[in-house]
Amino acid sequence: MSANARFASMLHEMASMLELLGEQGFRVAAYSKAARAIEGLTSDLSTMQPAQLLAVDGVGEKMAQRAAEYLATGTMKDYAQLKAKVPEGLLQCLGVPGLGPKTVRAMWTTLGVTDIAGLKKAMDDGSLANLPRMGEKAVQKIRDALATIEQGQGRLPLGLAVAIAERVLAVVRAQPGVIRAEAAGSLRRGKETVGDLDIIACVEKLDAGLAQAVMRAATSMPGVQRVLVQGEFKASMLLSVEPPSPAEQAAPEEAKAAEPHPHQQTSTKVLQVDVRVVPRVSFGATLQYFTGSKEHNVRLRALAQTKGLTLNEWGLFLDSTWKPFHEAGPVSASRPLPDGVVDASEEGAIYAHLGAPFVPPEMREDRGEFGSAATSGVALDVAHTARALVRVEDIRSELHSHTTASDGVLSIEQLARAAHARGFHTIAVTDHSQSSTIARGLKPDRLRTHMQAVREVHAKLHAELGMTVLAGSEVDILADGNLDYSDELLQQLDVVVASPHASLKQDAATATKRLLRAIEHPLVHIIGHPTGRIINQRAGLEPAMHELLAAAKQHNVALEVNSHWSRLDLRDLHVRMACEAGVLLAIDCDVHHPDDFANLRFGIATARRGWATKDMVINTWDGPTLHAWLRRKR
Repeated sequence: MSANARFASMLHEMASMLELLGEQGFRVAAYSKAARAIEGLTSDLSTMQPAQLLAVDGVGEKMAQRAAEYLATGTMKDYAQLKAKVPEGLLQCLGVPGLGPKTVRAMWTTLGVTDIAGLKKAMDDGSLANLPRMGEKAVQKIRDALATIEQGQGRLPLGLAVAIAERVLAVVRAQPGVIRAEAAGSLRRGKETVGDLDIIACVEKLDAGLAQAVMRAATSMPGVQRVLVQGEFKASMLLSVEPPSPAEQAAPEEAKAAEPHPHQQTSTKVLQVDVRVVPRVSFGATLQYFTGSKEHNVRLRALAQTKGLTLNEWGLFLDSTWKPFHEAGPVSASRPLPDGVVDASEEGAIYAHLGAPFVPPEMREDRGEFGSAATSGVALDVAHTARALVRVEDIRSELHSHTTASDGVLSIEQLARAAHARGFHTIAVTDHSQSSTIARGLKPDRLRTHMQAVREVHAKLHAELGMTVLAGSEVDILADGNLDYSDELLQQLDVVVASPHASLKQDAATATKRLLRAIEHPLVHIIGHPTGRIINQRAGLEPAMHELLAAAKQHNVALEVNSHWSRLDLRDLHVRMACEAGVLLAIDCDVHHPDDFANLRFGIATARRGWATKDMVINTWDGPTLHAWLRRKR
């Protein structure tokens, strides 16, 4: 974990402890805001001058002093004092859905509950139900939440969560009367992991019978393990997570050598799914509200308030119209939204009415999208960036792929034809180098033979389809920073993707030195999945990213956003740093199986979360431009 992440985590924890101690809300908010600001920094905390840190929205003088103390000692006196006052188990209780800080504090101060075991005892003996704002119904929700946690619910990798969302959406969209249905939440924002799903279904006018039919269809679909709530217009359920397909389990290749595949799920793994049915006129507002993030929505609602408007999940209202509308009860076919209320059927109308540029979902993290200064001090045209974000349809080439020569399942020609079918003009065949024995890496003689085979396929398909097939290699960056082939052999390759696959627990200084050697190598084009992390399983390397970015810029080397949902490496914050530093990116699918091309959307989502525009991504270039750039290293 980086210094920024560690410090931000401590601040978040301090905010939670202050809440449990009953401190004033403004103190809690100050720590939470500072933590989010530090998380979003694209500068290394240890390299920032005091004035730079004080310029960050959310960091005041006292917080800057705490940062200096943390950097000097690795901790903070305030943090240690709070830890001594608050039992560790209470923070775990805060992680149970349905338990807010006030309830957890009441459990602690009134019932003596200090951990999950104590919470269960208080539920069993009935004392928890006697607390203010509790009761048997609330206690049952907490029981259900605990059972879900123990059953294995956690944050799923984006790719697995998308597969579940698509199953639910297919059922919901098929119901009579449903005009449109979309997934919201962190999934729509493209976060690397997803805690639960929000599905928003749109009908012309809200009718309880129609809504019930939609929810019955959703809650009775295969895989539903339990229905938590089924109200008039909303249902919540636990849906089983299916194991990854064989194609999904095929990558990342080195994970198979040391440990089980990082995302082998069992049928007992579950994800909570909430389905809401709303009228067409509210759909955009509901989608925007449940997409989040919470911090983005707070900013947007504050903007509405400055204009005398109320923005919520039902729509955008004049302040004078919202209260009577709300008090009249749920919207139905007999009581649609009143005249004069802003039509919130589309998200864009909300932003436009508030005088704000439309913010794509991936950018909605309150990290400068409302026009505040970039965290590194680099001024960005937010509206232009939002319009120019890279899209799936912009990608014209794949520069990291594997065939049956190493651990792929496609022949060279099959791979190239699959890329052409997606509209790509170029594919680089980059089978593994000799040190990746688990992936059947190629010894030098095999590589020479393989290069000849690639060039024969190129000659055939270039004549037939105009397709360019490049002879490359994914070359291991060895623990000391040396590459896995001789310079004489590397010189013969059209593309060199240098990637770390082993020794991924090196300290930060060693990892930085290792990756810098690869970036500085004159024959390297791309650094593949630079940290080697596996989401939810392996942290990977933690190099000094600013040093890598400076070197990549100097040596005209692209850093990869690996699109496989178990990697997404570079991660979103690193992408943001790269874009602010003017470093080129390659968004690749690391293809081993024909289905892997579909992972492109996850890499694109990650790049968009990092504000990557089309011009920063080499895969968007036309053939002549890309090929000329590659030849510069030869």
